[in-house]
Amino acid sequence: MKIVFVYYAYENQGSELDLQGYARAAKELGHEATVYGWPNPKIPLDYSIDLSGADALVFIFEWTTDLLSGDQMDWLRLISSVPRERRVVIDCDGRYNDMVEIHGDFNHRNAEESRTYVDFCDAVADKIYQPTPHPLRPNVGTFLFHLYDPAWEAPLDFSAKDFDIVYVGHSKFRWHGMEQVLRAVEPIRDEVGRIGLFGYGWDALPDWATPMRMEDVYHVDYDYMKKLAVEAIPPIPFSEVIATMSRGAMNPVVYRPLFERLGMVTCRTFETPAAGTVPLFVLDADYVRSIYGDAAADQLVLSGDGQPEKIQHVLRRPEHYAEIVRGIRDEFRRHHSPQPRLRQLIDIIQS
Repeated sequence: MKIVFVYYAYENQGSELDLQGYARAAKELGHEATVYGWPNPKIPLDYSIDLSGADALVFIFEWTTDLLSGDQMDWLRLISSVPRERRVVIDCDGRYNDMVEIHGDFNHRNAEESRTYVDFCDAVADKIYQPTPHPLRPNVGTFLFHLYDPAWEAPLDFSAKDFDIVYVGHSKFRWHGMEQVLRAVEPIRDEVGRIGLFGYGWDALPDWATPMRMEDVYHVDYDYMKKLAVEAIPPIPFSEVIATMSRGAMNPVVYRPLFERLGMVTCRTFETPAAGTVPLFVLDADYVRSIYGDAAADQLVLSGDGQPEKIQHVLRRPEHYAEIVRGIRDEFRRHHSPQPRLRQLIDIIQS
């Protein structure tokens, strides 16, 4: 089967590692997977504009439904190349919903924007999926999409770390969760080494925030960051995500409030356990239990009383918590690795 993914990729954010995993799994299983577009040396995906023999189109919508390169003629070529029943939309941002707003995070600014997005997806395909076990709309199916690639796994070696705490990801709607981490660090700040946040928006509003009316999206308390001597570091290419997370003894797992409300998984859901670090989940314990298991929910969730003590324990005894990570890796290899995930996708295409 020849599967063509349609995806607006960036060099330093998004699901590019997932798409690399799908492409490799396709080759291993005797299929072909490409990403529609022209080759880009900064984004090493299997790009192609060859639609001949395509059996399926999979539209991965994150932050936009636009094409990275191309115009209306490209849309015409795409839609005419594959029958409607072989087209699938994966709504990774929870936008195929009515308006949802929580803790300042939202999927749409108004009802008209919601209707436009839903209408667009409906025009593209009948098969609409979201990476959550609990879609809100009855016509939406569950497909986790993001995957865990054993090839990412870094050694769980804590002998020489550059940072005590690392977070890799932009500040987009993340301050609500990151502030909780930093409030827990504040009473023990003299016991915690370097804290590095890699991504846009941690030191200042990105250049595009004001022209696009996104000041609220990238809200950060910069004075508080400075008070705690938190290092805001520029974003890194997606190919360096695992290595960069591995520079820290501990990595907070912080979701957008919207994603937590919708029970979604993200690329970081599966990337963090592959890094040579201990994940600390700033998430609902029941959600953590459903994805990562009982041990993670019982020992690696930052919530309630005793948050500073939890951070102390993780930093003092990382090898103890690394055993939990090894257990997560074992489960993820079985259930979320590229080949099983690709088989799930093929089942959806053929249904």
